[in-house]
Amino acid sequence: MAFEKPEAASADSPAPTAPEMRIITQPKVYLVGRQILDNAVIERFLSDEGVSWQTDTEVGAERLAEMAGRLCYMSFGKGRKTNADYLGNIIEVGHGSVLEHGVWNFIFTGVSRSFTHELVRHRAGFGYSQLSQRYVDESESDFVEPECIAADPALHAAWIEAVRQSHAAYCRLSDALFEKFAAVENKTLRRKMARQAARSVLPNATETKIFVTANARALRHFIELRCEEHAETEIRIVAAQVLRIMQAEAPNIFGDYRFVDLPDGTQAADTDHRKV
Repeated sequence: MAFEKPEAASADSPAPTAPEMRIITQPKVYLVGRQILDNAVIERFLSDEGVSWQTDTEVGAERLAEMAGRLCYMSFGKGRKTNADYLGNIIEVGHGSVLEHGVWNFIFTGVSRSFTHELVRHRAGFGYSQLSQRYVDESESDFVEPECIAADPALHAAWIEAVRQSHAAYCRLSDALFEKFAAVENKTLRRKMARQAARSVLPNATETKIFVTANARALRHFIELRCEEHAETEIRIVAAQVLRIMQAEAPNIFGDYRFVDLPDGTQAADTDHRKV
């Protein structure tokens, strides 16, 4: 559903009062960063220690996890020969600390504030940078509608009306507060003061964007808690997207998970190696 979009406002003017509104029903997950190893320094370390080591994976995080595990026992060049065998044993015995050395960076978009309220509870092994409602004009924000509401015309209508009213209130408040703080000469501060107060009426359905950095062990914990049948639907959908990406990215670390179809059309994930 959309409203008529007005002419763009100038940089010094308050937010427009009749913006376009777009409804989002599916989140997006972007893998934007991964580790690159310094092979020359690794070879220098091996040479200094008088050992040799080769592995068969080109995935930085998989190589780092194996290197960390071998360092614990100075078992370079000994024992299991493939990275898959080595990390498979690590996962089997639950030596999960070595997985903390592999780190990835993601951007999540098309997610709600409800989602990020739950996501940021994952602290150990995670880092976050989220879109700021104090600085970003939410008069042109999108909104995330749960599928169970979108699929029912009566529920959808009720949801639309509630979001419309909250959105309109935000726009009116933002305009009025911008004028209320007219004595503030710094226009950036003036806009921030207006938006930080006006945002109090925005619903949890407001779409947001968040940059997420996490290590392999933390991601496994996140997947086991959130890609689970009883997890909230939106975060389960995101967790499933993350798992699919990571199974392609680092199969020796995430390949033990299997997907399970759920009655609502989403999927959960299971593994025989929980809490690694």
